[in-house]
Amino acid sequence: MIEFLAPHFVWLNDPTAWVALATLVILEIVLGIDNLIFIAILTNKLPVEQQSRARRLGIGAALVMRLVLLATISIIVGLTYPVFTAFGHGFSWRDLILIAGGLFLVWKATREIHHTVDPVDHKEDMVGHAVSMTMGAAILQILLLDLVFSIDSIITAVGMTDEIAIMYIAVISAVTVMLLAADPLSKFIAKNPTIVMLALGFLLMIGMTLIADGFGYHVPKGYIYAAMGFSALVEGLNMLARRKRAKPESKGS
Repeated sequence: MIEFLAPHFVWLNDPTAWVALATLVILEIVLGIDNLIFIAILTNKLPVEQQSRARRLGIGAALVMRLVLLATISIIVGLTYPVFTAFGHGFSWRDLILIAGGLFLVWKATREIHHTVDPVDHKEDMVGHAVSMTMGAAILQILLLDLVFSIDSIITAVGMTDEIAIMYIAVISAVTVMLLAADPLSKFIAKNPTIVMLALGFLLMIGMTLIADGFGYHVPKGYIYAAMGFSALVEGLNMLARRKRAKPESKGS
């Protein structure tokens, strides 16, 4: 058994491999922020007693799916080859998956913004039928979106290292962080309604970025996360200002 595994861990003696591992772990965690925001907003629509369990099941199933995708890495890499050309751009399966995922994210974020702005219509869909989120539906949507992010992150990982063991460690580390951060982030979003609208705006921006990437217009991730960080900072200052204004009012009453 040890002789079988030994070739997969030769990189342990290579300092550059450790740098690649650290970089890839950080990259996977950062890329997981998008998915984590979506999971938080989605599961907060479930009954309180089901929310935490839905997050654990969704993220756990997403981990299994990512590990399976890594096992078929040669197929994933093959998704980058063009299958047809339109509008002067060669579309690969990866492009089509990114476009579909981006459209789903834009639709979902737009729908949630509509429900947030118009609470009277909160429990009806666009044709007037009552709707309710179930745990199964939440987990399915988590997996669908994670599939999009997983394929993109795995292709990115392939460009950084040839060691499959490094990719497995990075994916497991990132998903573990997501699992630990899911409940605190969801509770924070639930307690601060203005954060919900900001998070939905992030999802809308990420969806448009995925669509643009699918059409061959790559937007550097640094720009996206810088905009998200600045918006979060401004909202944080607004929250502090509201708390300071609320303290004198509570003392006066």
